Amino acid sequence: MLGDRRVRVDRPHQPFFRYADEGQLVARPAASEPRTSAGRALARVRAVLFGRPLSIHEEIGERLSKVKALAIFSSDAISSSAYATEEILRVLVLAGAAALFASIEVSIAIALLLAVVALSYRQVCEAFPNGGGAYAVARSELTPLLGLIAAAALLIDYVMTVAVSTSSALDQLASLAPAAGDYKVLIAAVVITLMTIANLRGLRESGNIFAVPTYVFVLLALSIVVVGAFNMFTGSVHPLPRQSNAVAFALEPLALVLLLRAFASGSVALTGVEAIANGVPAFKPPEARNAANTMIAMAFLLGVIFVGVSVVAFAYAVVPSVGGYPSVISLVSGAVFGEGTILQATFLIATMLILFLAANTSYNAFPRLAALLAADGYMPRQFAFRGDRLAYSWGIVLLAAVAIGLVALFGGTTTLLIPLYAVGVFVCFSLSQAGMVRHWLRLRGSGWRRRLAINGLGALVTTVVLAIVVYEKFFAGAYLVVILIPVLVAGMLFINRQYRASAAQLAIDPDVVIPPPRRDDRVIVPVTGVNRAIVQAVNIGRSIGPDVRAVMVSDDGPAALAKREEWDRRFDDVPLDIVETEVRILVEPILAYLDHLDAQMPAGEPAPITFVIVPEFVPRHWWERGLYNQSAKRLRAALIGRPHTVIVDMAYRRSDHPAVAFEPAPAVRSARPSTGT
Repeated sequence: MLGDRRVRVDRPHQPFFRYADEGQLVARPAASEPRTSAGRALARVRAVLFGRPLSIHEEIGERLSKVKALAIFSSDAISSSAYATEEILRVLVLAGAAALFASIEVSIAIALLLAVVALSYRQVCEAFPNGGGAYAVARSELTPLLGLIAAAALLIDYVMTVAVSTSSALDQLASLAPAAGDYKVLIAAVVITLMTIANLRGLRESGNIFAVPTYVFVLLALSIVVVGAFNMFTGSVHPLPRQSNAVAFALEPLALVLLLRAFASGSVALTGVEAIANGVPAFKPPEARNAANTMIAMAFLLGVIFVGVSVVAFAYAVVPSVGGYPSVISLVSGAVFGEGTILQATFLIATMLILFLAANTSYNAFPRLAALLAADGYMPRQFAFRGDRLAYSWGIVLLAAVAIGLVALFGGTTTLLIPLYAVGVFVCFSLSQAGMVRHWLRLRGSGWRRRLAINGLGALVTTVVLAIVVYEKFFAGAYLVVILIPVLVAGMLFINRQYRASAAQLAIDPDVVIPPPRRDDRVIVPVTGVNRAIVQAVNIGRSIGPDVRAVMVSDDGPAALAKREEWDRRFDDVPLDIVETEVRILVEPILAYLDHLDAQMPAGEPAPITFVIVPEFVPRHWWERGLYNQSAKRLRAALIGRPHTVIVDMAYRRSDHPAVAFEPAPAVRSARPSTGT
């Protein structure tokens, strides 16, 4: 009767797949697990370093709240207040001690510029919620070429962020422990490597790691501003004694040129502002609104801390040091909290950490921008692939490698790196704001005039500042960025042309129904004798088609003839051709043999598809692999790209069960058609 019996259906490969529909399988976690002991050991190491692999369905859980996003995307911009004031003072000391008061006016001017840029980028977050920042705006609203210029400038800026922030962090470390200054490059390499591992673990975990030092720095920096302002109003400010390694005052007049130079140096405070607009998709829903609000919070904190530190530094007569340490921020904190106090040490440690972690802004923005460029065909496609932890691993690793190289090249000296920093930032600012002007003129939606005015003002101001920065910093090192941007753009255009050319070669007419092949097949098996791997290769060839032949290259004629006798005795349906050569070369005679077979075809008939089965012996242990298959590797490399040729890698693994040793099906590892097929 119905219901009296239970039937259980066991499908093939049930531990690895579930059947969603006819012909559609969904992989279970077991299907992605490594099969070898070495692979399992490597997977355990990766799990310890980077965490367990994440499903694509867990991506929404990796999104960032506004609190964590402020720590991740704003650490670069906020931490720039630790060295922006110092860069202004390094210029103004050229006009003597009396000129240091101008640092306040310059800081206020930069803060006003920050407000304009932040309001402008807030609208970028809302108008382009898919991220990309200046690249997305310029590419869609201006021209693709201008978009690539913005992208190249952004990529350079993100690399410079890692290098400059790390170098400045080491200045803070040297202010606490001067001996550390002798190991700046080594320490920087170690720290960048650790940050790389943290970011490869994924967004949410890196947010947990970076939130604490960011908010400790913000809290203590605001405390310096508040306490310093209180001391100023109460008249308890006492100028600091001039340190022994302070930069010497000069007698250059405080002219407009010097003020512009100070403004250009201090404008590094705006670096990192665009990172939030580039990383909108990393926010929790509603992404655009959360990103826009985070942008305003970041700009407010940066403006208050930057201007406040500049005012307190002037009140205490702080002068920059030769060599970068003690740093200006260290002297300011010592003046407010007391030299050598716990609060000063805590603040310097937090400053060092946030400067190290400011590079994390680039670790999130650089890979995302590289992924967008890869999706558009302007960077290698692997940059668009996500790793096990849903992070763009290729972009993260590339960023770390280039940044370590830059720190090593410039010896970790912040002042030498700064001139390369601001040019790319303002190129992006100008292009994105110009693109937003075009955007509002095109759409003319609700409130478009107000939005147009904001972005128009931003475009005008940032373009003027760009001209100032290039003029003032060109011979100090900015010329390298001016050269690198066209070089990167040319490289991206070249990659795009290659991808478009290959797509055109591989394209198929959408109306064509693919017919069966009209060419004959033949199978060639290069052999050295008769063994189990050769037998398996021949059996695979027999399963492909009836026209199977073996070829042996030999420099010993009698020995080859003896092997042919054994071959004919074992294989009565597969002929063996012997190619005698006077030199011990394998690959070239086989290629000539294949060309000879093609030349024997009747005129006007297409050459058949040639399957070349390359037998390989798979040893049990990894350390044995260098002893085998070297000739097979050379032969495969030579055959790739040969017209109408398919390479079949036949891997034979030593079996404990001789009865199944010659079964062909499990032995086929891969079949790769050449590009000429």
